[in-house]
Amino acid sequence: MATLTVVSDRGDDPSVLADEREAMDDFARRELISLADDEGNSVTVNVLRRNPSWAAGLDAEIVVGTSFVSGRCYLALSVSKLESWSDALNRLDAGEDIAWMELGRGASIAIQLTGERDCPEVFVADESGSMVTVRVPIALPDDWIADHRQRLHQAMEYWVPRLGGDRSLGCSWGGVRGVELFRAGCGRLPGR
Repeated sequence: MATLTVVSDRGDDPSVLADEREAMDDFARRELISLADDEGNSVTVNVLRRNPSWAAGLDAEIVVGTSFVSGRCYLALSVSKLESWSDALNRLDAGEDIAWMELGRGASIAIQLTGERDCPEVFVADESGSMVTVRVPIALPDDWIADHRQRLHQAMEYWVPRLGGDRSLGCSWGGVRGVELFRAGCGRLPGR
């Protein structure tokens, strides 16, 4: 078993980070997004940790892997971005193409269900950082949307109670109650 050591000069609470490391051992094996095929093409979104300087935020990364190009970029996540991923999954299930975290403030992901190669294409754009956009064709399994709803459910269940209700984000949900409503199938947290 690998050991994770966190060294921080930003005033992180070591006891909280230790609890998160322990819980993340299970969570880390299940990325928030894992779009991959048998040919080695993949786009994943990994939640790394709670952002130590933003109580309502998560540090995450988008990782692109193909036989031709690979890379990663930083991604800041919040409850509203997780909620918008839920909305995006609903639109994908209805047969619509989506753009999640549209261009502007950080990296974005778009999914075109029928790409030029008769399979979905995932576009990752890092317009505000590296100014690079990558298009990755990925032959996804039939159950990929259901799988991603489960991944989102697990992320929301773990992270929402730990992020607090930062009013500046318009979040009026109450931690455990918000998770209960999400679990009941509403797909959105109350007050959003």
